[in-house]
Amino acid sequence: MAKVGYARVSTREQDLTVQLDKLKDCDKIFQEKQSGIDSKRTELNNCLEYVRQGDILVVTRLDRLARSTLHLCEIAQLIERKGVSLLVIDQNIDTGTSTGRLMFNMLGAIAQFETEIRAERQAEGIKKSISKGVKFGRRALLEEDQIKRLKEKREQGATIKELMNEFGIGKVSVYNYLKR
Repeated sequence: MAKVGYARVSTREQDLTVQLDKLKDCDKIFQEKQSGIDSKRTELNNCLEYVRQGDILVVTRLDRLARSTLHLCEIAQLIERKGVSLLVIDQNIDTGTSTGRLMFNMLGAIAQFETEIRAERQAEGIKKSISKGVKFGRRALLEEDQIKRLKEKREQGATIKELMNEFGIGKVSVYNYLKR
């Protein structure tokens, strides 16, 4: 049975020292400076591959481990299948105990509830804004008269590259305007 630590900070400028100090009793520590949103968390993947039945995965806080509730649940299922328990130091969670598993599941459920409530509020806000005439999305790069000129030039034989240069827009934008 090994204690395997995982430490992460989000940017290169941040320091791992505090987390590493809390994980000093671990037999092995995986560490990285990588955004939680980024899917290329190589060291987390290496850590999850490394742990074996009976091991304890140790992190300082849940937000250092997972980027979302869904991701946390996926990690929890993976380590449970492998027979690995999770110890979260700052939040005093140990899934090796029945109380720790209960606490972990409660926190996950609460986080999921908060996410759903936030999404509902956001949808309501967007709907209200739209009813007041607020426009969402990127502002059009070309005015209607420019779009008409772009289409005419294309019909006259202008290449996509020529249109890109003349109107100062990208290839995809040219094609999107031509489809209108």
